[in-house]
Amino acid sequence: MELPKFLIADNSKFEDALFIVHTEYPRFILNVTNDEVHWLEEFDKEDEANLEEESTSLIEAAFAFYDAEMESLD
Repeated sequence: MELPKFLIADNSKFEDALFIVHTEYPRFILNVTNDEVHWLEEFDKEDEANLEEESTSLIEAAFAFYDAEMESLD
């Protein structure tokens, strides 16, 4: 089964928060309310260097996905 690259998620225990889940490597959950990122992968030192370069564009893409989804609800 193919999953979408991004998913929107919420949780009743975090009433004021909304999350974007990135389902491809490197997987992460982005809290769009406070910009916190929780990585679902473990990285070694070599991976961390690549992640620093890649993470900015992935997080920007997650926010762009969120903005587009919210605009489609209007």
